[in-house]
Amino acid sequence: MMQIGSTLPAVNLNQFQARRASFKCQSSPLNPLTRQSSSSNSTRVHLANLEKLLQKPPLQEKLDPPVRRNVSESLTNGSPEKKGKSLLEGLNLARMWPDMKAADEMSPRHLNRLQQLLTKTAEYSPRNNLGRRWRDYHGLNDWAGLLDPLDENLRREVVRYGEFIQAAYRCFHSNPAMPIDEPPMPRHVPLPDRSYKVTKSLYATSSVGLPKWVDDAAPDLGWMTQRSSWVGYVAVCDDKREIQRMGRRDIVIALRGTATCLEWAENVRAQLIQMPEEEGGKGHATHDPDTHGQKQQPKVECGFLSLYKTRGAHVPSLAESVVEEVKRLMDLYKGETLSITVTGHSLGAALAVLVGDELSTCADDVPPVAVFSFGGPRVGNRGFADRINAKNVKVLRIVNSQDVITRVPGAFFSEAGLDDKLRKTKLVGGVFEMLEDNMPLAYSHVGTELRVDTKMSPYLKPNADMACCHDLEAYLHLVDGFLASNCPFRSNAKRSLVRLLQDQGSNVKKLYTSKAKSLSLNLEREGLMHLPSCLPSPS
Repeated sequence: MMQIGSTLPAVNLNQFQARRASFKCQSSPLNPLTRQSSSSNSTRVHLANLEKLLQKPPLQEKLDPPVRRNVSESLTNGSPEKKGKSLLEGLNLARMWPDMKAADEMSPRHLNRLQQLLTKTAEYSPRNNLGRRWRDYHGLNDWAGLLDPLDENLRREVVRYGEFIQAAYRCFHSNPAMPIDEPPMPRHVPLPDRSYKVTKSLYATSSVGLPKWVDDAAPDLGWMTQRSSWVGYVAVCDDKREIQRMGRRDIVIALRGTATCLEWAENVRAQLIQMPEEEGGKGHATHDPDTHGQKQQPKVECGFLSLYKTRGAHVPSLAESVVEEVKRLMDLYKGETLSITVTGHSLGAALAVLVGDELSTCADDVPPVAVFSFGGPRVGNRGFADRINAKNVKVLRIVNSQDVITRVPGAFFSEAGLDDKLRKTKLVGGVFEMLEDNMPLAYSHVGTELRVDTKMSPYLKPNADMACCHDLEAYLHLVDGFLASNCPFRSNAKRSLVRLLQDQGSNVKKLYTSKAKSLSLNLEREGLMHLPSCLPSPS
């Protein structure tokens, strides 16, 4: 407490103390929380005058008719305490002067958000209880009504399955080499979701090999020239709370994209070959109602099938490993509600479709099979797509409009939108049928599409290069910010920009890269490179 006695004379001190007892704090007439009954009427008068001032008609008369209408609507629809703010919002200055948006992004408020992104601890979109609706999110009705606008629970599930693929990438690059003379040792895969445990490592083997002189001429290539490589894993949910949240025990098969030279070589073997027949006479040609009852042999890309079916020197084929492990898990958890989710990126997305095709008929009473593919190429022809549909395998393709990998291999008329429109015409539809039966590159997409766009992100450059448009982290960034096809990037996006800045810094807008540097944040020193933090979008 401030001492007064040392600065006032004795006489004045007595007078001050006498008046102090009768002193009362006067309340402001504009304070609606005051308890003074004498000021309540005055408060109402001041608020009424303030309301009249905000609704003063001369201001509206000076505006153009469209702007005047926006102002009137904002004043009549808003509550009294928000009408002052609604005046400026009604003007919509950002639309009349687009430069104001850039200035808003440069404001300290957004710089603070950027700093929060780079320093905040992990934060994800909420995991709601899927309960009885888990089959809808697993594709029972082909995700009808959940994609545009994107359901928040489905968004979280898609991002979560994408992070399983990222774990496969990290595990492979930590030790890509394979032993030549002995079976590989079991791998430890640090999963992003601790409620799952890895039960099986998966390997893909190329049917082609490089000549011996290649190793002699370029010995430094090392693992890039090996025929068999670790490609992914099988994991199963082992947490009771997570099983209860999801409504079932989930089995996940996660597959990485292209990494070795021989995998690249298999990718360009684009000729269509017939699918091998399954046990019991399955795998024959299917009837396609769109081709007037004509039979179409299911065919897939030669390179993809080679990586899927070829055995290695010390490892089984990818097909054998997956089927064996899934059957074992089905027996282990017999009597429980199970689901099988296959997820992959790029080459892994193509292999995931082949895995889903085989698992759907690998045993009796197979659990529901769904495929979540990111940036996947076409896998087979229209007969193969019909075969997938007939087996009730649900495929959700996450596609970036700027990603060229999603448009190969195949001829231009195999694009889904163009294909569906032109097939309805008799003349062009007949031409398509002839081309599909005779052309070696008559590919067709499989499943339901969730389309995102690099240009919708306020952080990425609209002319981002091919590598960025195909990057898995860029895919997860776009999915996390996607609301609907006609909506901007969502303002409360949860995914961090740390890894995007690290991997695709040249494709992030200079506004954010320069400001991140100006914040003097050494991410490697702080150990924040792998923290999935949160930054709301500036849109």
